[in-house]
Amino acid sequence: MIYREMQKALRAYGEVLRLVRRLPQDTRAYYAKYARENFVNYREIDPNDATALDELLKRTYTHSLWVLNKYSVDESVAGKLKEICSA
Repeated sequence: MIYREMQKALRAYGEVLRLVRRLPQDTRAYYAKYARENFVNYREIDPNDATALDELLKRTYTHSLWVLNKYSVDESVAGKLKEICSA
């Protein structure tokens, strides 16, 4: 169970980094660093606490949509992230 949850979080992080590539060139480094810092800060969430992990993944998806909309990137590109975060 713990391994599966860790894999889910890593897949979400990877997908966020793929979405960062769709942002304007001059903003990519900032958002890539921001995403990494957030995932590192939340690595201490108890993997057995499904509620905490689900909440983190929901925030990940919501914030990703906000950033995409901020830079007028069609949010439909976040379909895979939505699938990962809601599974």
